[in-house]
Amino acid sequence: MSERPVPAARESYRAFVPVTTRWHDNDVYGHVNNVIYYAFFDTAVNQLLVKAGVLDPVGNSTVGLVVETRCTYFASIAFPDEIEVGVRVANLGRSSVRYDLGIFCKGEAQSRARGEFTHVYVDRASQKPVPIPDDFRAVLRTLIGE
Repeated sequence: MSERPVPAARESYRAFVPVTTRWHDNDVYGHVNNVIYYAFFDTAVNQLLVKAGVLDPVGNSTVGLVVETRCTYFASIAFPDEIEVGVRVANLGRSSVRYDLGIFCKGEAQSRARGEFTHVYVDRASQKPVPIPDDFRAVLRTLIGE
């Protein structure tokens, strides 16, 4: 997203993860605080990888570390909104993957927020970049979008 992001259409995404807003997500302005969106992104990406059977956060010797993230906000959400995080892979490299994510109120056609989230895969012990494992890469390919 090198240009100013615009709300994304639901059909742009390859997978959706439902996320429940919580009472304490709202800030004093009556909407979900901006930092919570990053937790939604992290939860959605990692939940997809866990459900696909490739991510074991405690046992994997190769782990994805977040090296960059950003979010652009278009419309507020607030507890008790039911939201869905749209996920697609925007770029799949040798040791990194960049996701494009959209925050949608349940069933809405346009995103309320849009973000990017980049994982670099590293050896857990050395913290040095390594190629994305083949099983992860196979799952990530199913999420590649335009």
